Amino acid sequence: MSAVDLTPRPGAPVQGAGKPKSQGGGFGRYLLIRFLLIFPTIFILVSLVFFLMRLTGDPITAAQGGRLSADQLDALRAAAGYDRPILVQYFEYLGQIVVFDFGTTLTTNRPVIEVLATYGPATFELVFYSLIVAFAVGIPLGLRAAYHRDKPEDAVYRVLAILWYAVPVFFGGLLLKLIFSVWLKWLPVAGRADVDSEIEMGMLPFRTGFYTIDAIRTGDPQVIGDVLSHAILPAIALGLLTAGIFLRLVRTNVIGTLSTDYVDAARSRGVAESRLLRKHAYRPALIPIITVIGLQIALLLSGAVLTETTFEWRGLGFQMAEFLESRDFVAVQGIVALLAVIVALTNFIVDIIAAFIDPRVRF
Repeated sequence: MSAVDLTPRPGAPVQGAGKPKSQGGGFGRYLLIRFLLIFPTIFILVSLVFFLMRLTGDPITAAQGGRLSADQLDALRAAAGYDRPILVQYFEYLGQIVVFDFGTTLTTNRPVIEVLATYGPATFELVFYSLIVAFAVGIPLGLRAAYHRDKPEDAVYRVLAILWYAVPVFFGGLLLKLIFSVWLKWLPVAGRADVDSEIEMGMLPFRTGFYTIDAIRTGDPQVIGDVLSHAILPAIALGLLTAGIFLRLVRTNVIGTLSTDYVDAARSRGVAESRLLRKHAYRPALIPIITVIGLQIALLLSGAVLTETTFEWRGLGFQMAEFLESRDFVAVQGIVALLAVIVALTNFIVDIIAAFIDPRVRF
């Protein structure tokens, strides 16, 4: 029998040579698709807000109706361009959004972008602290619930998760204020800082708007402690909303991981259950947490309206409530458009991180 020549012929494809390129192409295609999805997401949200606001009429009439005569309203509408067809206004608004021109508020006559820059840091700071609370509470309790599966402790954690998600944010915030501010007098009732701290931070040559950063720049431990103490209750009230979701996600995924074959093999070798939880089940359980962070950012931003109003935390949510009360729909449109951009970009970043951690999501 003649020997088989296994030497590849010139120009013949080498087996397996194209596999790494295919994987890289898969990730690049995934990245491109996720990036392109940002634009329709923002477009849909901005369009919905625009047309929903117009259901009540033009912004001039909504904000000034009953205060001005019909002639004055007509003059203002004509000056602002609200007497033109709705589609003309719509496409003009989309063109303004592209160049980050969100219009001018009707009640304060300030550019909306200036309002966003002034009050945006407060909301982002609150969302950041709330995420810390959600991670610090939801993940450890989710692990314990999985470890004590179908036991009384597990039942308690599941009930807590449901309560945290179901209880309205403003009601939870009022309870926290009643207990820790009124009864125990441990924490401030409202605001982002005491008056003395605000004056001291106002002495800085440049303020970022993020009170934590500004307080650290003062170098005064009393100012830092004052700012942090004001953030505790709002962060807990808003963070527990997401902590309940994290708790249930971690519990479900850890239970699923603990029932896999490789965990059963490790268990048969005598590996302790606590070690299995830490070494084998913990990291896979974090993957779904990462993939839903973008959605939770949107949830936290929407919950910030009630949280900031409850604690008089002067951020975008607090300002949006005031603009809605005064029917300043131009300002509301601008704030919602900015939040849509933030949510879309956050989802894109989270998708990239999830694709690096778990390659299965790329396909």
